[in-house]
Amino acid sequence: MRTVDEIYESLCESFSEASGVRVSRGGDMALRLYAVASEVYALEAQSDFVRRQAFPQTASGEFLDHHAQLRGLRRGAALRAQGILRFALSGARDVDLEISSGVYCVTQAGMEFLTTEDAVILAGETFCDIAAEAVLPGASGNAAVGSVAFFKLAPIGVSFVKNAEAFFGGADEESDDSLRERVVSSYRLLPNGANSAYYVSRVLDTPDVAAVCVLPKERGIGTVDIVFSAAYGVPDGELVEKVAAVLEAEREICVDVLVRAPETRAVDLEIELWLEDGVDFAAVEQAARETLSGIFGGRMLGRSVYLAAIGAAVFAVPGVSNYKIISPGADVLLSGDVLPTLGSIVIREAVL
Repeated sequence: MRTVDEIYESLCESFSEASGVRVSRGGDMALRLYAVASEVYALEAQSDFVRRQAFPQTASGEFLDHHAQLRGLRRGAALRAQGILRFALSGARDVDLEISSGVYCVTQAGMEFLTTEDAVILAGETFCDIAAEAVLPGASGNAAVGSVAFFKLAPIGVSFVKNAEAFFGGADEESDDSLRERVVSSYRLLPNGANSAYYVSRVLDTPDVAAVCVLPKERGIGTVDIVFSAAYGVPDGELVEKVAAVLEAEREICVDVLVRAPETRAVDLEIELWLEDGVDFAAVEQAARETLSGIFGGRMLGRSVYLAAIGAAVFAVPGVSNYKIISPGADVLLSGDVLPTLGSIVIREAVL
């Protein structure tokens, strides 16, 4: 698209050719023509914007959402990370201690988590585990083991909080690039109620579903296996039954459709870090753990875990000057129905 100056020069040239009068810089006519050039530029910019939003290949934002709706698709919503918090006492009590849901806990960085169920620390016990989720949706809610360690307001009698396992499943809202790819693919691979594109589109339209793998003829002719993952990882029985009921009602005659959760493959990480001068290792280690936790989630179904992706994530952590991946020793290559999950994380400071 032309700039304002290019349009202005073109107008000056046209005016001079038509009138035989040269437009002088700073003159009244020059100012008028520059004002016209600005308006023409605005019109061209608007027309270019409309042209780009008219086609899914170049549309963005809410306009891309409109294209998706025409294809029966919708943008994947941001997802909240899920996990378990352990509430502990300084010593055992003689009576039960009831803890209502809605307790806010935070990481050192200020990321908030909220308990989602009532719980009880039984008499004679010193702790209980409570389900919780990130207050804000998005990948930033994925938290490493031990990072949730503070209360905003501790329940009476409770002294400590800690997440013994990582919070995961948090994911940012689907990007324009990802949605655009699905919209364009919906034209190339038209769902017809029988092909893989239909099953993928139908299952992804179910809330909390993150990714889908279709395995035709897995159990013989006339069979279709649908493997899917949830935003929080492996789907629970209720979600599996919900998806199965939808497909059972819409499946072709004489087609045996099996809906199941994916197999999982735990990936243990062991990494050495070289730090920049004056950087605190504990802070870098915590940030690295949270970053690595964010790599894993339901949308990783069928995706291999590449050392390059792990290395890029670690190297982007502030304070890291170099790294060495000890485990895994090679890329973890997975089939389409396997979900990689985060195993143990060991992070050490490299010895010079």
